[in-house]
Amino acid sequence: MNHPILSSSLTESVYATLRADILSARLDPGQKLKIKDLCDRLSAGSSAVREALSRLGSEGLVLLEPQRGFRVAPLSMNELHDLTRTRGQIEALCIRDAIAAGDVEWEIGLMAALHRMLRMPKEVESEPKRYSQAFTDAHTAFHEALVAACVSPWLLTLRRLLFTQSERYRALTRPLAEVERDLDKEHRLIADAALARDADRCVALMEEHLALTARILIEAAAHGSGPLSD
Repeated sequence: MNHPILSSSLTESVYATLRADILSARLDPGQKLKIKDLCDRLSAGSSAVREALSRLGSEGLVLLEPQRGFRVAPLSMNELHDLTRTRGQIEALCIRDAIAAGDVEWEIGLMAALHRMLRMPKEVESEPKRYSQAFTDAHTAFHEALVAACVSPWLLTLRRLLFTQSERYRALTRPLAEVERDLDKEHRLIADAALARDADRCVALMEEHLALTARILIEAAAHGSGPLSD
């Protein structure tokens, strides 16, 4: 009989690995997820894999289709437009709230998160067309630190959901951008505006930041090289 703590730990490990693979696009949008293959690759039992897939399904990252099994949730141009617009609106509310309520501890946390992200390598030699996991984690932490002083738990929950879905699209931009983005500058300007308590400028810079990610994918699709469906 499996020990419940070990079983829970294994399920968490499987969940974390699959989640990272989906968000980084190592698992392609729409890709079928075969239980046996995942069990072999992750050295886990079918119950742990199924539970992890169910959790990912609740986050909208995996779909369960009757008679067909699990697959990675697809991405689409229509969803990208809707997601970018909606996330921009929620980010704006969170940013304004955080800037209004933020204290010195919020400022210190934001500066620390920015510094850490700027020091992280954006890629690793083995995967030059993908963002490194270290940068991805630091990038997530920066965006969370930016809105950490927001006083509305519901706004933060909605923002986190939208951010997770946006990460799938962001991961696809690394090999598609015709011009290298100056991500360090984009994030530095956003942080500077927040620390200067200039909510209007910070929101505008965030909207530009999100729009550029979408534009890279839209332009790639126009040239027939993008991974998105209509």
